[in-house]
Amino acid sequence: MLRKTLSTTLIFLLVSTLFFVSCAKKEVPVKDKTFVELNGSLQIKGTQLMNQFGDSVVLRGVSFGWHCFHPKFYNDSCVTFLVKDWKANVLRAAMGVDPDWGYRKDPFGSVKLISKVVDAAIRNGVYVIIDFHSHKIHTKEALKFFTEMATKYGKSPNVIYEIFNEPDDQCSWPDVKAYSEQVVAAIRAIDPDNLILVGCPHWDQDIQLVAADPLKNQTNLMYTMHFYAGTHKQWLRDRTDSAIAQGIPIFISECAGMDATGDGPIDYTEWPAYLNWMDKNKLSWCTWSLSDKAETCSMLVNGSSATGSWPEEAIKEWGMITRTALQSRNNAPLTDNPK
Repeated sequence: MLRKTLSTTLIFLLVSTLFFVSCAKKEVPVKDKTFVELNGSLQIKGTQLMNQFGDSVVLRGVSFGWHCFHPKFYNDSCVTFLVKDWKANVLRAAMGVDPDWGYRKDPFGSVKLISKVVDAAIRNGVYVIIDFHSHKIHTKEALKFFTEMATKYGKSPNVIYEIFNEPDDQCSWPDVKAYSEQVVAAIRAIDPDNLILVGCPHWDQDIQLVAADPLKNQTNLMYTMHFYAGTHKQWLRDRTDSAIAQGIPIFISECAGMDATGDGPIDYTEWPAYLNWMDKNKLSWCTWSLSDKAETCSMLVNGSSATGSWPEEAIKEWGMITRTALQSRNNAPLTDNPK
């Protein structure tokens, strides 16, 4: 009788153990997985951005405005609303470098604000671009900043480093290239594989200079092209097509539908043309900008809430155009890779 009781007990314990192990290994339903959980670490194959499975992936989202001019939006609530309602799968934290309250004069405060957006993006399961938002070369500051960012976030697949927002027309490509080689090396010493974005002269329009002389022996590196549809027409799409044909991977980390000043009328012909072109070429993009300044490219009405959940009357025309473009493209059901 004792032997029978022990056998029954052992069987019960075995079945219970198997049940709990099975529960512990239970997969999270696809519908509950975040965008980053489904795609993982990003990689470059040829000119195409790929997910961890080697399938092409397109990131589409919003760039925050300069952190030093619009700090109130750099918080968890705004990030969450852009992900949940606008359906952004990438956000860009634009850390101003040169202005008052920028990184050169206030490195501690700048890093603190940028980190709020990065941390919130990671919690929401989307990708996030850490943008060194400058028009001039600041090698010393960039090395310090990206060493800190790579140390803090290098193990997170969510993070993308944009090491130079828009070199102006006074920056030559040899100078930008030399700067980029140093900053890339500093990041790679800590983070060997997260995506890095490299800018080019003339506010990221002279991509032909990159095509003629790209950085050598680099992996998971893309080059940025920026456009404002009211100023930059078919010629920039043609120039970019040529660079892609020469093997240059392109990421459009900043774009908008009006003049390059960020103001003026929205070009209702060129913006759709750019959207169709980006869709066709599977190019990733962020629109400029989440801010409430009195200009066309600022997406929110002046004085809008700093905590997201903006009603439609608080969203300006450019914000609504962006929101519609994101919702229509990023709202498809997420599915696991079959591999």
